[in-house]
Amino acid sequence: MLKIQIIGHVGQDAKINQVNNRKVINFSVAHSERFKDAETGKDVEKTIWVNCGYWTDNTRVAEFLTKGRMVFIEGFPSANIFTNKENQKMAGLNCRCTNIQLLGKNDRKEEGAHQSAGAENNVDEFEKFMNTPADKDVF
Repeated sequence: MLKIQIIGHVGQDAKINQVNNRKVINFSVAHSERFKDAETGKDVEKTIWVNCGYWTDNTRVAEFLTKGRMVFIEGFPSANIFTNKENQKMAGLNCRCTNIQLLGKNDRKEEGAHQSAGAENNVDEFEKFMNTPADKDVF
């Protein structure tokens, strides 16, 4: 079995799509590492982007996956090779998520339309969503 675990920040608000009558939540996660370059001694930051898909009937989870939110994701990795606009070969990393956990607070500067009155986008509410069967309404 091949699994991947990633801690990073959501790159854009999650989008709900439908494929063959099944629902999938699509979002991206950026994982950054900082280190000193061995040759130059300069600080270097390297960011890896992962395109994530979470297949679920409980699509209300998407409202918690907003830009800047730190998350832990776990799932099955895949890679794809594509040609960009400059005609260069590029590689992409994908994850079919099986587990999502919110970490810390949302780094988003502005409070957006994803927050409903009286319902803060916090870890406790997200956990309630994740631990409720999809056919039950938590509100």
